[in-house]
Amino acid sequence: MLMRVLQWVMTAAFVFSAAVQYNDPDPLPWIGIYGAAAAGAAWAALRPAHYPWWYPALVFAIALAWCARILPRVMGKVRIAELFEAWEMKNARVEEAREAGGLLIVSVWMAVTAAIALARARAGG
Repeated sequence: MLMRVLQWVMTAAFVFSAAVQYNDPDPLPWIGIYGAAAAGAAWAALRPAHYPWWYPALVFAIALAWCARILPRVMGKVRIAELFEAWEMKNARVEEAREAGGLLIVSVWMAVTAAIALARARAGG
């Protein structure tokens, strides 16, 4: 029951993340990844015993690879406090760090979701 509630919370967070991309210079890839994560979390919430492990694993792999491309440009160049100082875009470096953070959240949650489904499949359920 707890995982079902958490999946709905993450679904809402990912839908919100997709919705706020409307004014981004390149909204479609971001709406796509957050939408894919929202779909995976909703699928797991709606059918906790019957969603496939491969869908969240695929979203995880895409988000992690994308994050890995961004991180070298921002790692050690942005202070954590800068990420939260202003809602609007402060500068390109801070924006990229926020993007990497969002992709990391998608990666972690999709990894958790895939691991649960994989464990269930291996247990025969």
